Amino acid sequence: MKCFPASSSPFLIVTCSTRCKPSSTTSNNHTAACAKSESPLIDRIYDDRGNRMSPSHARKQGIRYRYYVSSSLLQGHAGDAGSVRRVPAAVVEALVSQAVREHLKDSASPDVDLIRAHVARVDVQADHLVIELRAAKKEPPPGREDGKPPDSGQPEVDRTVLRVPWKKPPSKRRREIMMPQSAAPQDARPIRAETRATLIASIARGRCWLDEIVAGTGTVDQIALREECSIRQVNMTISLAFLAPRLVQAAVQGRLPRGIGVARLRDAPAEWSRQYAMLGLSV
Repeated sequence: MKCFPASSSPFLIVTCSTRCKPSSTTSNNHTAACAKSESPLIDRIYDDRGNRMSPSHARKQGIRYRYYVSSSLLQGHAGDAGSVRRVPAAVVEALVSQAVREHLKDSASPDVDLIRAHVARVDVQADHLVIELRAAKKEPPPGREDGKPPDSGQPEVDRTVLRVPWKKPPSKRRREIMMPQSAAPQDARPIRAETRATLIASIARGRCWLDEIVAGTGTVDQIALREECSIRQVNMTISLAFLAPRLVQAAVQGRLPRGIGVARLRDAPAEWSRQYAMLGLSV
């Protein structure tokens, strides 16, 4: 079922589950609830002119691509939109959750929970993301029970701001996909956006777990117990931390071929040349 929001955003279409049944009096609340179920940055992401960016999607050849689009563009005021009007949702969400995870040193919480619990605002600049975290809760100062400083009527604000380098690739560009030597040029198709986001997040998680083990703050057994998964699953995820740098770069840039994801890259050979050989790619 498709749910259509209010007239202020006439071009926004959000796909919801079949259990969602909006009525004429609750369509706005219903649409927001459906969007939040798969768009953790809703009401948190803005372009560099302060316009809120709303979740949207497009279908190409049967594949569904999620985006965050400047509200000014959706309302027909393209001149008021920021320098980046539309961003791929899965990629931005992966970058935000990875930055928050590394800052908090939290390798246990799911990406969506990290964003909803800790991210107050994300501003999309032309060459980076500005991530503002929620203020940490503080104990009230001595002598005050309302949490306000004894010499001021204003509450303290202590928010952390993270800056993540990022640049939206041109919407129309020739993508040099890394293809197996045996593949025909006309068969070249890039990795899907959702697969790429999952792969990038898994690589980051594997590196984070490896750092724990190297620093002596955790073991494979402890990580498996905490993550409620098998020891083999932990080892497989950590193996992604040893991928060749060019393969990781190609994953971030979306230049890996269709069909190469987490499953094929786990437990790859330690030698980078053998990793390429395993995938049928030239070094």
